[in-house]
Amino acid sequence: MSDLSEGVLLGLGNPLLDITCNVNEDFLNKWHLKADDAILADESHEKLYEEVVANYECQYIAGGSCQNTLRTVQWMLQKPNVGTFFGAVGDDKFGRIMADKSHEVGVNSVYRVDPKVPTGTCACLISQDNASRSLVAYLGASQTFNIQHLLDNYSYVEKARILYSTGFHLAVSPDSIMNMANHAQSNPGKVFAFNLSAPYISHAFGKQLLEVIPYIDILFGNETEAEAFGQLNGLQTKDLKEIAKFAADMECRQPTGRTVVITQGKDAVLVATTGSADVREIAVPEVPEQQIVDTIGAGDSFVGGYFAQLIRNRPIDVCIESGVYAAQQVIR
Repeated sequence: MSDLSEGVLLGLGNPLLDITCNVNEDFLNKWHLKADDAILADESHEKLYEEVVANYECQYIAGGSCQNTLRTVQWMLQKPNVGTFFGAVGDDKFGRIMADKSHEVGVNSVYRVDPKVPTGTCACLISQDNASRSLVAYLGASQTFNIQHLLDNYSYVEKARILYSTGFHLAVSPDSIMNMANHAQSNPGKVFAFNLSAPYISHAFGKQLLEVIPYIDILFGNETEAEAFGQLNGLQTKDLKEIAKFAADMECRQPTGRTVVITQGKDAVLVATTGSADVREIAVPEVPEQQIVDTIGAGDSFVGGYFAQLIRNRPIDVCIESGVYAAQQVIR
C-alpha cells in the first residue's frame, strides 16, 4: 500500500544554503581558491559570501546532504510535505531564504533558529566555462542543532514511518540520532535509515557510528565510505562485497534485519542483507560522458530516489532503480 501521507519521512541533518554563481579566475585567485576543490571556510573567507551576493548573479538552493535527499523525494513524489526536515539555521537573511527555498519545493522544514550563529552556507563557484566548481562551505548554525528542538517537535518523529539521518550529523547531535533510532526500533513497522556520508566520519566519529549501527535498518554508503567503514571495523580487505556483507551481519536490534546499499558511481550497486550469503549486484545504466555536468549531490539524490519508492512500499530493486534514475538526472 502506498503511503504518501504528510510527514511519512523525517530527515535530520545539517542544512546549508547553496549559493551558486559563475566567477572568473581573478575572483578565485583573490580568495586563494582552486577551480576544482571543496574546502571548509576559515576566517580568511569571512567576507567571501557577502562579495558573491553583492556582485554576482546567484542562485539559491536549500542544500546540505540530508535536505538534498528530501528535496529529491519531493521532486519525485510531487506531493507537498511528505518529507519533514530537522536542522538548524541562523536568525538572518540566509536562514529566511533557506526556509523559502525549502518550502517552495514542498519540504516541511522545521528549523531550529539560532539567535547568535549565522546560517550555514556553501558557495558553489563555477568557473572555466562551467567545467569547474569550487565549493567553500561555512557550517555555521547547522552545527547548533540540539536534542531539545527534537523533543519540542516530537509529533513529527511520532508521525514518521521512515526516519533518516547522516554521518555528518554525528558531529552535531548524536543524542538526537540515537533518540530517533530508539524510537524506530521500539515502534514496529518503522524504519531507521542512515548514511555513512564521508570516509572521515568512520575515522573521526567511529565510536558514535558504532553505537548507532545496531539500530540501522538501511545503511547507505559509496565505495570510499564503505572502505573507511571496513577499516574502522578492522577488516583486512577492500573487497566491497565482503564489507557490505560484514555490515549487514553486524548486531541488529530489528527482527527484520538490515539492508546495506553501496553505490559505486557508474558501477553496479551492491546490496547485502542480514543472513544472506550472497551480495547482489544491480547494474547501473550508462550515462554518456558528454552528458555529465558534475557529480555533486548524486549520492544524496540516490537516497532520495530510493526513499520515493520505499514510501510506496515498492520492492528493493525498484527502490534502487529509482535511486539510480534520480542520481543520473542530477549529474546531467
